[in-house]
Amino acid sequence: MFKFLKGVVGGSGTGPKDLPYNIGEPYPSAWGSWTHQRGTSKEDGSSVSIFSLSGSSSQDGHLAAGRNGVKRLRTVRHPNILSFLHSSEAEISDGSTMKHTIYIVTEPVMPLSEKIKELNLTGTQRDEYFAWGLHQISKAVSFLNNDCKLVHGNVCLASVVVTPTLDWKLHAFDVLSEFDGNSEASNSAMLQYEWLIGSQYKPMELVKSDWGSIRKSPPWAIDSWGLGCLIYELFSGMKLSKTEELRNTSFIPKSLLPDYQRLLSSTPSRRLNPLKLIDNSEYFHNKLVETIQFMEILNLKDSVEKDSFFRKLPNLAEQLPRQIVLKKLLPLLSSALEFGSAAAPALTALLKMGSWLSTEEFNIKVLPTIVKLFASNDRAIRVALLQHIDQFGESLSSQIVDEQVFPHVANGFADTSAFLRELTLKSMLVLAPKLSQRTISGSLLKYLSKLQVDEEPAIRTNTTILLGNIASYLNDATRKRVLINAFTVRALRDTFSPARAAGIMALSATISYYDMAEISTRILPNIVVLTSDPDGDVRTKAFQAIDQFLLIAKQHHEKLITGDTNETAGAGVPSIAGNASLLGWAMSSLTLKGKASEHGSLASANATTTPDLTTSNPSSDTASSAVNISDQPRPSSPTSTDGGWGEADSGLLQEDHDNDKEGWDDIEPLEEQKPPSLASIQAAQQRPVVHQKSQNTSFSQPKTAATRTSKAGDEDDLWGPVAVPAPRTVPHIVNVQPAAPKEDDGLWGSIAVAPPKTTSRPLKTKASAALDDSDPWAAIAAPPPTTKAKPLSLGRGRGTKPASARLGAQRIDRNSSGS
Repeated sequence: MFKFLKGVVGGSGTGPKDLPYNIGEPYPSAWGSWTHQRGTSKEDGSSVSIFSLSGSSSQDGHLAAGRNGVKRLRTVRHPNILSFLHSSEAEISDGSTMKHTIYIVTEPVMPLSEKIKELNLTGTQRDEYFAWGLHQISKAVSFLNNDCKLVHGNVCLASVVVTPTLDWKLHAFDVLSEFDGNSEASNSAMLQYEWLIGSQYKPMELVKSDWGSIRKSPPWAIDSWGLGCLIYELFSGMKLSKTEELRNTSFIPKSLLPDYQRLLSSTPSRRLNPLKLIDNSEYFHNKLVETIQFMEILNLKDSVEKDSFFRKLPNLAEQLPRQIVLKKLLPLLSSALEFGSAAAPALTALLKMGSWLSTEEFNIKVLPTIVKLFASNDRAIRVALLQHIDQFGESLSSQIVDEQVFPHVANGFADTSAFLRELTLKSMLVLAPKLSQRTISGSLLKYLSKLQVDEEPAIRTNTTILLGNIASYLNDATRKRVLINAFTVRALRDTFSPARAAGIMALSATISYYDMAEISTRILPNIVVLTSDPDGDVRTKAFQAIDQFLLIAKQHHEKLITGDTNETAGAGVPSIAGNASLLGWAMSSLTLKGKASEHGSLASANATTTPDLTTSNPSSDTASSAVNISDQPRPSSPTSTDGGWGEADSGLLQEDHDNDKEGWDDIEPLEEQKPPSLASIQAAQQRPVVHQKSQNTSFSQPKTAATRTSKAGDEDDLWGPVAVPAPRTVPHIVNVQPAAPKEDDGLWGSIAVAPPKTTSRPLKTKASAALDDSDPWAAIAAPPPTTKAKPLSLGRGRGTKPASARLGAQRIDRNSSGS
């Protein structure tokens, strides 16, 4: 018999050395004669609880009851019953004597009495937590009594333990036995081991050993009495010493008092069924119980209920006991998000709860879930992650960002939603410092290259600002290839005025990365053009930037004179106003203002959380309204290129750079235009200038060819040989009339526009009348028709109109004559 029970217990080995767990420090209290100790697994170091029971011989009554408890614990499984992991029985030498010991290994738990002292809850929070715990123990007892037809027999404070997630679980199954009112042998374990139950916990029929009455009672009669004892010990804070103390109800909450009295009814058949206690008690209807119950059956809820619940959860969590929120609700919420049963608003609640954790706990309990969520295909989840990335981005390691986070975030750069593209762009402010140079050069810059020609003007603007902010994370070679091309060739020529302003600010913010040659030949010439920009804010920033770069040029000049060339170009130059908040400007730029024609509407995934877009100064729009836009050079459309940073079509001098692979490789350096030679100028001066006398136009657009002419016979222009070549892109000139030939030479003759290759045909005027000089329209009067008009007799003139019958007769005669 002993060998059989030993096999059931699962004993294998001869002592604790063969137990695959390390036994640690014991807890101060445990049920009955058992010892509750902390433990860890030898395999993976995970925490466990180890219960041990020793006896002088294998036939000891405590050991026999303990074997019954081990067998029941292995076979009975329920969420609110302690989880069994391993068991063993061994003989241990204690000096001259041998002791038989049973070991039970379970999930890590703590005695309820110790956990209550540790939490130290008071008032409403204590009542809510006790309600949740009693709810769990009542379900466990109801499962044993109603579903399994088993009687626990010893429900009390000592038979309840608490998990790390603050769940209450029932154990101490030494007296557990089947209940069958028709079988006298059904209560064999109860009959054999009822002496293990303290007399203060026994109902009257058990005290009297009235087994006939017990068999006639419902299965829950004994355990309902035990629930009443548990309630008393919970709220009184004292261990029950005698049955008469149960009559003191001053500690019991009023909402629970009626059920408490029914649980302790002197008549076994009238005691309250634990199942009805769960369903009907007003005491269990509180915020904590309802919140945890909703989370546990989340898969059964529809999307509307989930969305409403998770939007209220952040505020609700502040009202619940903090320890319960962090140890119970937070793991439930993390699991729900990880497996897709939670809606996107749950992420807000998760991060709020996570903010109450220490950095180490946050990295262990919250961060792994967030990293997994980046792989989600749910657009709402992705939006929520990007909107709150500043709350957890610093906690992400560089390796995790580079290998697990960025590959998924990068999908947002090409998303059809402009709002998601914008959020993805802004997230790079947090993620870019953690990316490797290989990822930045091979992936990130290619995405930014395409975003700088995005159809949304705000995205183009913020891309420029982002490049200015992450310039310090680029290596020197990449900065040489990327920054100037991105800021001058694209940003300064953008049709959206805030984008042009952003380009100026980005150049000023990255001033320390440019040498003097780049400043003088590639940066200043492009900024000078914007001093006549239609937008006042752009003009202001252009003048400020010019002053800043000219100061560098002056310092460079002084260093060349003194022979000191060690310092960098931008050293010691203060940044212009507005650059200090460059980062903040990028993060608060999601609502467009200005003309509706300058931009399109942004797609929004969450209207309540949409930030503001980069905006131009309204006052500058008003100030620039008087400026004729046709008078200003209009930048080429930023969306005119398929990829890369566009074709450099400026006439400015630029240096040749190595090709790169980040999206700027399609920008070819502009060829330098050589000044015309003296022979070419003299040849152009001898070329006659032909002007149309009969045509007077109000607008004339010069050609971009750099051909210069002057009147023959005049003396040479002093500046002709060194005249600056005309740029390819020339602003439209208003009200420019062709110059009439004069007897004396003009100073600008050497750079006059060459005559067109094909001259317009002179307008033919009527021979019978001379031109009237007083008529302003005479020069552009319509020429006479090339076909001669028919005589008035045919009815086409203004004379007497012939009769229609005569015309018809003539046509009839012609037809008859031709037939």
